[in-house]
Formats: sequence, structure tokens, C-alpha cells
Amino acid sequence: MLKEESLSGFARLKEIVARLRGPDGCPWDRKQTHASLKPYLIEECYEFLQALEEGSPQKLCEEMGDLLLQIMLHAQIAAEAGQFEIEDVVRGISDKLIHRHPHVFGGHEVKGAAEVEVNWEALKQEERQEGDSLLSSVPKQMPALAYSQSIQRRVTRVGFDWERVEEIIDKVAEEVLEIKQAHGEQEMAKEFGDLLFTIANVARRLNIDLETALRSANQRFCQRFSHMEEVCRKRGIGFARLSFQEQNALWEEAKRQVEG
Repeated sequence: MLKEESLSGFARLKEIVARLRGPDGCPWDRKQTHASLKPYLIEECYEFLQALEEGSPQKLCEEMGDLLLQIMLHAQIAAEAGQFEIEDVVRGISDKLIHRHPHVFGGHEVKGAAEVEVNWEALKQEERQEGDSLLSSVPKQMPALAYSQSIQRRVTRVGFDWERVEEIIDKVAEEVLEIKQAHGEQEMAKEFGDLLFTIANVARRLNIDLETALRSANQRFCQRFSHMEEVCRKRGIGFARLSFQEQNALWEEAKRQVEG
């Protein structure tokens, strides 16, 4: 049984996780390591993002709990190895927030959000080891499009950015032309990479999260294609037997019928 004095709040969760990992705990939880938990952490992050997009407070609360569980499991594993406790995690992020917000917790004054970002990057630079790149802390395991936007945001904090978004859009047209002029699969792949990177830059300047935008486009495509398949079933025709022109006409019909 859990101790009565720990049956509420954060302390209760910490004791539950410790019990799960204990000698008489859950065999599955006991065998987990930092490495074995990685896929679950990634999955929970995506489920949290989906809950955000759905806009359900109840679902969001549930997914935040699942995400917190992953953090608690990693902290418990570290505590068992004598590395650190969850309290060290909380203390560390609290100290970092205070240090990086001198305009809130100190006497520093700022004129707006843009100046906060500049100051934030200057403070982070102080924390970096000598010789570390501005981009070294961006996780390379991120999805490629999200990684592109993240490193682009980082460099803008030190002034490396186009003055106008129209200049980047012109760059998109330039990259498309270079794809047309590319010779061979390897060169074409390189030019496609440059095009996607530039599109990510345009999206960043327009405050569009490209991962979210692309997920929405994928979802719309799946919904519309499913509608096309359903129409074909009802009409007793095989989709694959339709000509491209007929398929395209069906696609336009699906676009009108399916919202998104």
C-alpha cells in the first residue's frame, strides 16, 4: 500500500513510479531503460500534439499525464543509478527560467518580445561551452522539416535572416528552376533538399508550423481519397479501372464534398 501522507499531488505520482520500478513492482516497468523508453516518449509527444490539434481539454489533460509519466520514469531510472532525482530536474529548470528572464525576476527592462528573444540567445550563449555552435543543441533526431525550421529560428536570433519574406519566396522559384536543370538522381535529390529547406524558411516567416501544416494536408488527402473509394464502391466501379481524367474528376468531386 502507498503511504497515506503521499496520496496526493506530485509526491503520490513519484511514489507510484518508484513502486512500479521496485522489487515487488511491475515486471514491464522494472526492465525498462532510458534507451528502451525512447519510442514511447516519441509516441507520447505525437499524441500530445494530436490532442492540441483536436482542441479537447480533456484529451489534452490525459496526454499531458502520459507525457509526464515518461519524464517520471526516466527520472526514477536516473535516481536508481545515483545520478539525479526528479527534484534536481525541477530545481534545474526553475533556475534556468529565472536566469533567462532577468526582465521578470531581475531589474532588466525590455521593449517587447523581439528583444526578449535576442536576450534569451545571448544568455544561452553564456551557458554554452567554448567552441559550441549555436545549432549544436538542436536535436538532430527531430523530423527533418521541423529541424529545418528550428535551426532557421536559431540563426535569426543573431540577425542571420532575409529582410523580406518576398525575397525567400523568390528563392523558392529559383530552387524549382534548379530542379528542372538538375542532371542525375543525386543532383536532383540535393536540389529537392534545398527547395524543401527554402519552403520551410518561408513557412517560418509566415508563422506556419510546417509539420502541422503537412500533417493537415496528409489528413485531407486521406479523407478525400477515402471518399473517392467509397463513391466507387457505391457506383459499382473499380477505381483502378478509371482513366486518369476520370480519377481526377472524382478527386474534384471529393474536394467539394469533404471539408478541410
